[in-house]
Amino acid sequence: MHFVRPAFSASYRPAALLCALLSPWALAATPAHAADAAPSADASALDLAPVVVTGSRVVHSSFDLPMSINVVNAEQIQNGQPMVNASESLARAPGIVAPNTSRFSSDQLISARGFGARSSFGIRGIRLYADGVPLTMPDGQGQLSTFSLSSAERMEVMLGPFSALYGTSSGGVIQIFTREGKGAPRATASTYSGSFGTWRADLQAEGASSGVGYLIDASRYESDGLREHNAVRRDQINSKLTWALGEQTKATLVLSDLAQPYNQDPMGLTRAQLEADPHQIQTDATKYNTGGNKAQTQVGLNLEHRLTSDDALQAVVWTGVRHTMTRGSTAFNAAPVIKGSGGIGFIDRDFSGTDLRWSHEASTPSGALTVTTGLTYERMLDLRTGYENNSGIQGVLRRDEDNIANSSGLYLQAQWELGKDWTLSGGVRKSQINYENRDRYIASSATSTNPDDSGSASYDNTSPVLGVVYHLNPSVNLYANAGKGFDTPAFIELAYKANGASGLNFALQPSTSVNYEAGVKALIGSQTRLNLALFQISTDKEIVVESSSFGRTVYVNAGKTGRTGLELALESDLGNNLRTSLAYSLLEAHFDESFKSASTTINSGNQIAGTPRTTLYGELAWKHPASGFSTAIEARFSDKIYVDDQNSDAAASYTVVNWRGGFAQRFGGLRLNEFVRIENLGDQKYVGAVLVNSTTPFAPAPGRNYLLGVSASMEF
Repeated sequence: MHFVRPAFSASYRPAALLCALLSPWALAATPAHAADAAPSADASALDLAPVVVTGSRVVHSSFDLPMSINVVNAEQIQNGQPMVNASESLARAPGIVAPNTSRFSSDQLISARGFGARSSFGIRGIRLYADGVPLTMPDGQGQLSTFSLSSAERMEVMLGPFSALYGTSSGGVIQIFTREGKGAPRATASTYSGSFGTWRADLQAEGASSGVGYLIDASRYESDGLREHNAVRRDQINSKLTWALGEQTKATLVLSDLAQPYNQDPMGLTRAQLEADPHQIQTDATKYNTGGNKAQTQVGLNLEHRLTSDDALQAVVWTGVRHTMTRGSTAFNAAPVIKGSGGIGFIDRDFSGTDLRWSHEASTPSGALTVTTGLTYERMLDLRTGYENNSGIQGVLRRDEDNIANSSGLYLQAQWELGKDWTLSGGVRKSQINYENRDRYIASSATSTNPDDSGSASYDNTSPVLGVVYHLNPSVNLYANAGKGFDTPAFIELAYKANGASGLNFALQPSTSVNYEAGVKALIGSQTRLNLALFQISTDKEIVVESSSFGRTVYVNAGKTGRTGLELALESDLGNNLRTSLAYSLLEAHFDESFKSASTTINSGNQIAGTPRTTLYGELAWKHPASGFSTAIEARFSDKIYVDDQNSDAAASYTVVNWRGGFAQRFGGLRLNEFVRIENLGDQKYVGAVLVNSTTPFAPAPGRNYLLGVSASMEF
């Protein structure tokens, strides 16, 4: 296995800058007195080996797994954070790029080791789960907006080849878990407000009664946004019930609801517009009232039954509906729209699925053996319509079709302890994905016709993966793994053919990858954890954007690409209630073969658009338990990011520093918390994200801004 040598001179620059930023003034605040104050729960010792279920599908220490997996806990997700987008917390996970687009119309964009960077809407190349229920559809596309952060217990982020065992993904798996209701009934109310007319209010009720644990979390978020025509409102409900059906059976019911009645889109900017005034918007944004709305309701039931001391069954079933309306800036009288979707699009989606699995534990002469086998089935039906956008008014019908996707998978995983020094893990997944398009829009005009474009496509793949851990000593594990990945095009990527032809682009093929990873997991002393991973990925038939105009984004297969990198995660309790976290990533993502994109040649060696070469996140946090005071300073660095595959322009590198501080008090059963958060302390002018291969690729990020919040929790 060959690795590109990391350019350590480049890595020293952001690291040195971070050290300079973590100056003593961040610790100099004088704590105020709080009567009857007590240390909050987040003052607990650092968890050096958090327990996870992602990767092995059974409860296991992350320290002993042969894969890159990091956990973001509840304190990191919620303490002094906006709790709106998962990008706030995912910066802590090396290998993840979670840019700030400040545009809720396109949902949160995430990439993992460069996979998903091409997406202009939703998540690609990464499997998403909430409490064991998939948020990724059968066609491989998912949305993070339904993640409920204020009631989260943790997020697990797994990267590398083991993600292929979950379905069509080469980048990784991100799974969020809602905490279970336990103990005496408790009610919590919280709110904050801040810059850009931003505010959020949240109500929670949780506890356990008569053997039933319950949690209900309801919130509303509103903001006018960084720029004009940038307003958003989001209402969320997340609930979880747990109860025992017997001594050996547990049931968990989760229900989530998202309503985003408006999310205006100011659109991206050109280079000239960005330099002239980064706060401006495109004139077409107001002319065509760009933006839209979305809503989703999903329910899932998880049944766990222990057959014997060695055998367990688990069944997860789910169903849901999603409605999306988008208004783009495509001119209503543009001739190519006849073979497009128009400027206003509607998607009404029904989706459902099931995952059935059996796990068996056995003793062998060399050590314990755990085997898990299961099968999955998922289905999605989209009723898709499109209309001309007549200056913000719905016009003539231009698209009317059903998009149907279903996927089935059979998987087998095993973990075997080979004596006290070695652990072998592996698995294989057989996947079948079927697409069908039922076209009802058959039209003609004096200049163009739109025939019946019904059609179908099927893809199948077998993805094996193998990993090994060598237990060098009780504090150091060495691991390596290898496997194959598989990514199908999503329906949104199949939507258009090249050269203005009508119908879905079923000529677009899945991409496949060969993935290698090696790493070290170390416990340094009693309060420091270090994870280091090296990886190399070779991908064939990479899916990229060929052209984007008149609302038509056409995708093609680019040939071979390569990704090589290094990821480092370090978390340490320094004593005296001082804690530090560091996440560093180095990624070389490039095209190994030249290819034609529209009329432009993309040269071999070009960097894949949307992938920064270096990213760094660092945090230094301090608590004063006697007074309930806490404070932290965060720093985030991102290397430059190319806006297109030609590498013709790039968003400049940047460093942003944030600060937060707050108090916690307890008066009997009443707990109070207050916090203030200031983002972008230096008021840096920077691009928060790029819209890959767009003619208006730059999405500016906010300057200095603040949040001020308070919460009260009462136990009964």
